[in-house]
Parts: sequence; C-alpha cells; structure tokens
Amino acid sequence: MKSLAYAAPLAALCLAPMPVLAAHAPAATSASIPFADHHGVRDWVAQGDDTIYFQDNARRWYKAVLFAPSTELPFATAIGIDSGPMGTLDRWGAVIVRGQRYPFQSFERVDGPPPRKGKSHHEAQAPAS
Repeated sequence: MKSLAYAAPLAALCLAPMPVLAAHAPAATSASIPFADHHGVRDWVAQGDDTIYFQDNARRWYKAVLFAPSTELPFATAIGIDSGPMGTLDRWGAVIVRGQRYPFQSFERVDGPPPRKGKSHHEAQAPAS
C-alpha cells in the first residue's frame, strides 16, 4: 500500500510533460519516389550547384538539397540516381554527377517545378548614323 502511495505522484510527474513534448514534435513527413531505379523518375532540373528538383511518373515534384555543392551540376546533361537497395529515392539517396557521389541533405515534396529564371530583356539600340 505504501509503495502505491509513492508511485502515484511519481507517475503523475512523469506523464505531465508528455502533452507539451507532443505539441512541439515536428511533423514526420517522409517524401519518396518509389521505383526510382525502374523509371520512377520522369524528369529532373538542377537549380544552382546544390539543389535538384525531381518529377515522378505521377508528375509530382520533389526538391533535393545536396550536402556539398557540385560545381559540375549546373552543366550536367545526365546524372546517376543512387536509390539504395530498395529502389526508392528519398532523403537517404544520392546523385552521381560525373563520377562523384553527392548524398542528399534533405528531400521533400514541393508544390511545383522550380521557379524559372526570367530572361533578361535588353533592348537592342539602332546604331547612330
């Protein structure tokens, strides 16, 4: 009986912070492209030297940020996709650019393709005669 009297306040102290911890926990969203090793990736677009946007076969877009910048990425016409043994491209995946492997820092689903860089509108001036 005495052990129960000591255990009840201890249990109340342990359970009290639980709702606070649950309220501050980040939402666990895991983005992934299944069958990336079997034509699961429809398209990809490099943005800068550390970001790649992927489009899956359902036309959904994903953004991958690399751990280290790749100076060759903005000029690459082809990349390799390292989707691991399960064939799913997710935050544990990587890309291979000109023989160098670049793991992902983050991989998330985004609403659309990357923003296009606007073309520079330069007016051509007629030569002075």
